[in-house]
Amino acid sequence: MAEKTGAEITNGTGGSACPEAIRRALGAHTTMTLAYADEDGPQACAVLYAADAATGAAGGGAAGAGPVLYFVTATGTRHGRALAGSGGRAAFTAQRDGQEWSGLTGLQGRGRCRVLAGAERAAGWQVYLARFPFVAGSERLRGALERTSLWELRPDWLRLIDNGQGFGHKEEWSRG
Repeated sequence: MAEKTGAEITNGTGGSACPEAIRRALGAHTTMTLAYADEDGPQACAVLYAADAATGAAGGGAAGAGPVLYFVTATGTRHGRALAGSGGRAAFTAQRDGQEWSGLTGLQGRGRCRVLAGAERAAGWQVYLARFPFVAGSERLRGALERTSLWELRPDWLRLIDNGQGFGHKEEWSRG
């Protein structure tokens, strides 16, 4: 846990349910910046994501199992190769642009990524389409995305920063 410097930190750890405030924040955003490392060093990229924060997994995972994020990218991209080859570990952030510091909210996290196939992909794809209905509305876009890889990111640690509740207010969760 980070040192308290006048900021409140609320923890949910040891396999406890992910706090509702963190789940809401994940659902409020659509873009995350993934950070990873490969043989050329650290790198970051932005991807659109859909959060399945209600059940913990598209396939009806156990409550309290934690949220699951889905994103689309080709395995041939630099980040796709790095995530496939490094055991899939990544860090990420998600926040809205243009916020004032006094009301800044955002998320930090880290977890494991993997490409989905079969029934898992079908279930994840439904979560993605529900979040981005314009994809289903465009035959060309839907076809292009369906031909690339759908990834799952399962966070094992999340931190919500919410300056609206006081400067430096943090709420954390970790998978048990």
